Amino acid sequence: MITGPVLAIETSCDETAAAVVEGRVVRSSVVASQADLHAPYGGVVPEVAARHHIGTVNAVVDRALAEAGLRLADTAAVAVTRRPGLIGALLVGVATAKALAYAARKPLLMVDHLHGHVCASWLAPLALDPPFVSLIASGGHTRLDLVRDWRAPEPLGQTLDDAAGEAIDKGARLLGLPYPGGPALERLARDGDRDAFTFPVGLAGRPPGLDFSYAGVKTALLYRVRELGEAGTAERRADLAASYQEAVVRPLADRLMRAAERTGVTAVAIGGGVAANGRLRELVRAAAEARGLRVAIPDRALCTDNAAMIGAAAHFADPVPWPDYLALDAMATAPPGGIAA
Repeated sequence: MITGPVLAIETSCDETAAAVVEGRVVRSSVVASQADLHAPYGGVVPEVAARHHIGTVNAVVDRALAEAGLRLADTAAVAVTRRPGLIGALLVGVATAKALAYAARKPLLMVDHLHGHVCASWLAPLALDPPFVSLIASGGHTRLDLVRDWRAPEPLGQTLDDAAGEAIDKGARLLGLPYPGGPALERLARDGDRDAFTFPVGLAGRPPGLDFSYAGVKTALLYRVRELGEAGTAERRADLAASYQEAVVRPLADRLMRAAERTGVTAVAIGGGVAANGRLRELVRAAAEARGLRVAIPDRALCTDNAAMIGAAAHFADPVPWPDYLALDAMATAPPGGIAA
């Protein structure tokens, strides 16, 4: 286990991020967003993302070190997201981290992006300790894990088709909202009636479980938009947004509480980009309070992609000594099953 400040780098998708984390304290966290670059395309273009990381990562790292008041030589190790994500984007971060670690003769810590989202609640001021149930909901992943050991979250349930974040983005696009769709849908939903429309909840007809499904709710919104037509959709957009958002986020909160009851834990945590959604945060807080559970909800900046969470997960990763990591590489997908520390 590494002690001392860790320089962490995250480039798994379209955010170029670097942070310095020492223990549970985030000494600096810098994120350079590419949202404006991808907005004309309505989503992330992998080649554009990778090229922008190349031109941005060094400046982001320099700023993170400067804000922490450190030089690279003052750090104890370098950490980087190794998987999963866009392979071109990941390669930029991994190559940068290996170069920095090699030049400074530091060990390297290779981190799973999803493990970073889980470990965001380990950071101060939340400082959560196991056991607890973790919900990770993002554009590419939706899963529940029992965390009895930070190094080895145990899978409880996952999406059987689409991720919650993908469902939100597709829904926003169907309603004619700009990219990124999540914040735009949430803003519009504030002016709508969440009970105005009924959308199906995936797997609702099966025995109560801990898995998720979002393919059906996306299709239901598509059909409803077609039924209403262009004028009707424009008139009812806020109600559609509020009802659709509810159909996506309520199952997340419900299954999180169900997992807590089944495992007997007294704490729950959420993470991932969808965890920045205000309605989900409201539902989880209310449900946890009603059950007497401690709830850990990271600051929104620690829910979306960032390097501070990678620095947190690095605390539980095995350091690869200098220079043994030079042959290691990025991986677009994670191994099947649990989240790897």
